[in-house]
Amino acid sequence: MTEKIQTVDVKGIGYIEKIKGSENLYWGMDYTGGDLYEAEELYTDGHRIGHTRLIIVSYPEGRVMEPIPARKGLYFGKPVFYEGKIILLSADFPKGEIFLDACEEKTGKIETIAVIKREDFEDCYNLMPEIEPLMLSRQTGDVFEVLWPERIRIPKKGNETFCFRDEDLFYFSAWIEDPDYREELVIKDREGHEISRRSGSLMDMPEGKKWLLI
Repeated sequence: MTEKIQTVDVKGIGYIEKIKGSENLYWGMDYTGGDLYEAEELYTDGHRIGHTRLIIVSYPEGRVMEPIPARKGLYFGKPVFYEGKIILLSADFPKGEIFLDACEEKTGKIETIAVIKREDFEDCYNLMPEIEPLMLSRQTGDVFEVLWPERIRIPKKGNETFCFRDEDLFYFSAWIEDPDYREELVIKDREGHEISRRSGSLMDMPEGKKWLLI
């Protein structure tokens, strides 16, 4: 009988999930789960959790990488996979800097592609990299903001969530209850002006395709 259970040594990290943009790479971390807003609160409060660890696990071989070693004051956000590289988001709160690094999957070689000053934006709420196209963004109840590679600020409603960007068009999914639940696809320009609105639920499909379920 073939053994179905493969042991993968992740040194205590008990949950991993697929990296957005990849078919065979997973990520996991301790404590904050990639939430840099929570991580900054821990740092500001002088909490005993003074850093986080992030691992990358490849399927099916179960190879484990820790691309950037953990150190005091360094916290990680959610990674993505873009054009053959793992894009790592991290924050060095003592230095007041946010980093985007590109990691080669095979070699583990790291290249820093962006450094953003923490003082240049309000907070780390929903701070994360996006891959359509590659950019660093954050969104709150009333604004979607691109921080890198350019600065864009788009007003939004509390029921709207950013989905993806196509050049200067920004696609949002809006949920509505009136009284039954439904969703709409809202398209805005870079100034936040609404271009169009269609009923339907947007889904990510293989090979970068999108389906609108109506």
